[in-house]
Amino acid sequence: MNKKATIRDVAQYAGVSTATVSYVLNGVDKVSKNTIIKVHEAVEHLNYYPDFTAISLSKRKSNLIGIMLPLIEDSPASVFKNNLYYNEFVSGVELVARNREFDTMIAGVGNPEECRQWVKKRNLDGLIFLGMFPKKLYKEMKKLDIPIVLIDTYEKYTDLFDNVQVMDELGGYLAAKHLINLGHKSIAFVATNLKLSPVDEKRYFGFKKALKEHGIELDKNLIFETSDITFEIGVNVGERILKTKQELTGIVTVSDILAIGIVKAFQLKGKQVPKDYSVVGFDDLSISKYITPSLTTIRQDIFEKGRSAADLLINSIQSSAVDMDHQTVELPVELVIRNSTREL
Repeated sequence: MNKKATIRDVAQYAGVSTATVSYVLNGVDKVSKNTIIKVHEAVEHLNYYPDFTAISLSKRKSNLIGIMLPLIEDSPASVFKNNLYYNEFVSGVELVARNREFDTMIAGVGNPEECRQWVKKRNLDGLIFLGMFPKKLYKEMKKLDIPIVLIDTYEKYTDLFDNVQVMDELGGYLAAKHLINLGHKSIAFVATNLKLSPVDEKRYFGFKKALKEHGIELDKNLIFETSDITFEIGVNVGERILKTKQELTGIVTVSDILAIGIVKAFQLKGKQVPKDYSVVGFDDLSISKYITPSLTTIRQDIFEKGRSAADLLINSIQSSAVDMDHQTVELPVELVIRNSTREL
């Protein structure tokens, strides 16, 4: 196995000092054009590449940002497998990071101490945190002297960090109002645990607001809560809805993934959407326009959410301001009407 070339090898081959090689590789304007050419020729000939770990430690800057995901089944891989939301979000982050010469790392959230140790071990310049941000984790993250951007958090103790959100309450309102305008009065709401998910709670507030505006009494028997967001859980919820004795014609969900699972459960039992049930999702994932029937949903631009989070984070990393005001970016939502809803 060939020995990896070092900066000393490059300097010797080019006939210059190691300091000169460092100047050339870091773009320091202290050497002649002829010397720059010689150094680059040496780098190419020796197939040399810098030790970025050593550079990041010496500069205390790595040009590396972390994306921390909810940990399911001890691996973040299952998050991408079960919920396409994360794929679209990470794509937005990666595009901005690459264009601004940052690399990205992804890890799952274990306990708070492990989270803090991962950030320190990888010498991350900043962190984007997806999912719930519990108070125990907040206390650990406060100990890190790096910018952090949270996604969709509403807890008061998260005010010390930048945040990217969407208009969740408006989304729940628009979804319910759409069904009401189509003549539906018995409408179910499908969410994860409303006590544990501030995002779903916001969407639920919007749902209830639309019902109240139109004089429709909230039926708590039509509120279905789940443990997580996966296609399989959506199928299970659909089966629960079919078994309920409550008469209903419309369903609002907090996720396209759940909505697609629900539609699948109905189809397996011989029910038709939208003939028997009208279903509204939330997110507008890329897949939602291609399923049959195509899904009516509340659109949030997930890719743009990732882009906004990355820009916010890198701006904070590169800012020379000591005490920057923490920002909350709120992105719009809109109703996208497709074929999974109909007028009664």
